[in-house]
Amino acid sequence: MKNDLNFKRFATLLLILFIQITIAQEVKITGQIFDKAGLPIPGANIVLKGTQVVAQTSFDGEFTISAKEGQTLTVSYVGMKTLEIPASKSMKITLQGISNELDAVVVVGYGTQSKKNSTDNIARVTAKDIQQVPVANVQNALVGKLAGVQITQTNGKVDGGINIRVRGAASISAGTQPLYVLDGIPLITDDESSNGAPTNPLLTLSTNEIESIDVLKDASSAAIYGARGANGVVLITTKKGKEGKGTFSINLSQGVSEPTHKKKWLNAKQYVELLLEAGRNANDLQSVEEELENLSQGSDWRNGQTYTDWQDIAFQTGHTTDADFSLSGGDQKTKYFISGAYNNTVGIIDSNDLKRITARTNLSHKVFDNFTVGMNLSFSRSLINRVQDDNSFTTPLQSVAQAPISPARLADGSANPNTEYSNYLLAKDNTFWKTIMRRLTGKVYGEYKFLPSLKFNSDFSYDLLSQTEDNWEGKNAPFMATDGAVFASSVNTENYISSNYFTFDKTVAEKHSFNAVVGMEYNKYHRRYQDVTSIYFPNDNFNTIDGGAEVNEGHGSETDYVFVSQFGRLNYAFNNKYLFKASIRRDGSSRFGKNNRFGYFPALSAGWIVSQENFLKDNSVLTYLKLKGSWGKLGNAEIGNFASRQLYRTNPYNVKSGLTFDQTGNDNLTWEKSTQIDFGFETRFWDRITLEADYYQKDTNGLLFEVPLPISSGAASINKNIGAIRSSGFEFTLNTKNIEKENFTWNTSFNLTTNQSKVKSLPNNNSDIVLGNTINRSGANISSFYLVEYAGVNSENGDALFFKNTVNPDGTLNKEMTSNYAEARRVIVGNPFPTLMSGMTNTITYKSFDFTFTFQGEWGASIYNDAGSYQSTAADVYDNQTADQLNRWQKPGDVTDVPQARFGGKNGTQKSTRYLDKSDFVRLRNLTLGYTLPKQAIKDTGLSSLRLYFTGVNLLTFTNYKGFDPEARRDDKVIGEDFYSAPPARTMALGVNINF
Repeated sequence: MKNDLNFKRFATLLLILFIQITIAQEVKITGQIFDKAGLPIPGANIVLKGTQVVAQTSFDGEFTISAKEGQTLTVSYVGMKTLEIPASKSMKITLQGISNELDAVVVVGYGTQSKKNSTDNIARVTAKDIQQVPVANVQNALVGKLAGVQITQTNGKVDGGINIRVRGAASISAGTQPLYVLDGIPLITDDESSNGAPTNPLLTLSTNEIESIDVLKDASSAAIYGARGANGVVLITTKKGKEGKGTFSINLSQGVSEPTHKKKWLNAKQYVELLLEAGRNANDLQSVEEELENLSQGSDWRNGQTYTDWQDIAFQTGHTTDADFSLSGGDQKTKYFISGAYNNTVGIIDSNDLKRITARTNLSHKVFDNFTVGMNLSFSRSLINRVQDDNSFTTPLQSVAQAPISPARLADGSANPNTEYSNYLLAKDNTFWKTIMRRLTGKVYGEYKFLPSLKFNSDFSYDLLSQTEDNWEGKNAPFMATDGAVFASSVNTENYISSNYFTFDKTVAEKHSFNAVVGMEYNKYHRRYQDVTSIYFPNDNFNTIDGGAEVNEGHGSETDYVFVSQFGRLNYAFNNKYLFKASIRRDGSSRFGKNNRFGYFPALSAGWIVSQENFLKDNSVLTYLKLKGSWGKLGNAEIGNFASRQLYRTNPYNVKSGLTFDQTGNDNLTWEKSTQIDFGFETRFWDRITLEADYYQKDTNGLLFEVPLPISSGAASINKNIGAIRSSGFEFTLNTKNIEKENFTWNTSFNLTTNQSKVKSLPNNNSDIVLGNTINRSGANISSFYLVEYAGVNSENGDALFFKNTVNPDGTLNKEMTSNYAEARRVIVGNPFPTLMSGMTNTITYKSFDFTFTFQGEWGASIYNDAGSYQSTAADVYDNQTADQLNRWQKPGDVTDVPQARFGGKNGTQKSTRYLDKSDFVRLRNLTLGYTLPKQAIKDTGLSSLRLYFTGVNLLTFTNYKGFDPEARRDDKVIGEDFYSAPPARTMALGVNINF
């Protein structure tokens, strides 16, 4: 017994000694984490590898963690490359930014995923890519940075619409814009403009609140959005608070803007000389002289007494002011992000400006260890002073058509009412068009973890877009006959979304990784519109509806639709190298015929990480290689709310109500269907060069068309799903770390995209569909230009010539020339969409300096200048002419492409390729140069960092395009045309980033 007691005492002493030794080895590891610029990183995570021991850095980047020296610490932070490092007593750790796309985490529908293990094709930009680009809309900040994504602002107006095409066209007659999803909320993107030019509803977003933008380009990624994913999906994620001491940031910038390009026009002397010559050649000199006398308003037009530069009046120097702040932080339970922003943009077009305020609050709170609730709430208000659409006489840039011998204003300062066309200054002085957009988005959510591997999310979201328009026209406004008129409209559009889904995420036996999502979603949309017009005002000081003597017109409408959806997705990875993904969504919509209310949208994809195989695993050159492929079906539901219904419209007569048959119903009408495939690879060399290459093909069938009906049916047409198109091409993204040294880094990102979008079949046995100057023809590009081919000028008599292009018996085209326009046949001569797009961004840091610039280019597209038949006609009309008309034919033997000047003679002014021009360009899209003050210089100010910067947009453009700008298009929804369309703005700004 005594021996047993001694043994127990000895064992107890050994145990105590062992515990003491163990405790002695576990020490408090302290350290500080910095970025490569030497600034501390708050909120970085430090994990003792293989354990549950976790720590986070404070506001000053400091941390403390219990660990043994030599144990491995895993250090991570959003946007930084994860680092594994042995623990030591006092550590200073520098994290590198993720310049390699393969190391990023991308947002997918209802979750996130590592790009390295993704089988999808997703393009991404983060806050640092867009937050200092001085543009009023978020989309413009993305230009040139995303492979396969073409972004074009309609024109240089501050409220100009934005066209985005993801991998070419997926429709002809239905919607072509992607679905935008903000923090899980499908955003309202309806254009509610009443003045002919579109507005951009996404003007309501500010870049300072955005953490990242992920564009889902292929079917594998977008199929989780089913019937609304065919045009791609843009996922916008806003910033969230991080655990640690609170941070406060301020950004201020001020800039000036000017047009990227101005056209050259004739001065007063040149204009008179040309008109007189044209009058003599047309034997109509007397009437020309009489009109010149009238246009000059009594001044000496023969000697150039009056010269008005109308272009200079239409343009103005723009100004941009941006101010924003953000406050973020939190602890283990509660995290917060609060931001506000102000933007004041005075446009380059006279009388066009924007004022916007935005505010956001994102909160999350951990009620229990396994239960988290949160709220995202934002509000914005955008006030836009607008001008009329490009096709209106009263829009500023149409003033370039005025005669330079006409005074803009009279001696008393009032606008000259006796110009060739309506003087837009009359509109400036006596009218206004004011649009206010208010947007409220909110989301409340809860996340409950049943198990570490199983959680349930329930989200309720709301999006409200409210817009009012007020158009006042005083008694001296152009075309006014009622002593003033006011038009006022109001539209409220709401989106309610309820999403509930389970997420399962688990690795079994360290080889089998599963991630599954299954859920349902309910989306209800409601829109209510009203407008009213009032006329006969006592004077111009009364410019609201109640100031008029008669309310003479009013309209109102109300509409809604509902989507009910179920969805599921499974990701499986074996041994971290064989990847598989399957997803399906079932969508039902009230928009479609009762026989086709529901549709299924499946997608499959697979990947093989070849570099994980033994024969490549330890290769120091080829450090990563993944092969991938995907297939899926998507839909396009943007066909309007009642396209499938039999409709009647009101038709009152003699103060009696009545109804008239308006539209034939089609119970089988459904969404356009798009089948997409993608094959590609992702590879990395020496951990410095990353290349991603893909081939894609999108086949859309069941296109929505209005098919003609016999007159006896009572309706002109019926909506049917007929026709097919195909978009295909290649994408390449190359990221390189050119130089990586302690005080100097240089990274490059380059992308290249090809695209062909062709018509495969059309209604009525592939009958051509001609719309204005474009045609949709089976086998040709979508909306190809369809024009008579201009052949130049007859050097003997100055006649304009055209190619006949009639069909010879052998099927070839007759290339004989004729001066008779009626003898020439229209042919397909161009494409309104580019076939090659590219972007290149370089990011350079040297000590405390940072330098970033992006070049963007497009090739293969053409623009038709529909205003050319007025402004480049060698004085066929009284419009001022472009300076190239000085090269007109004047005598036999002259070789030129500008015909003889013949007033009213229609000598080459007809629609033809004379006014069609290639729009290829390369543009320095944006450039930023910054300097961060040394910490010693601000150590006593309470600041953590202070950075000064210069930034510019559209600084240089290289192009042979003869118009205002190769990206300017008319804003009345005509495809591929320029019609007095304003060029984009060249903006230069100075700013400061302040962080506390």
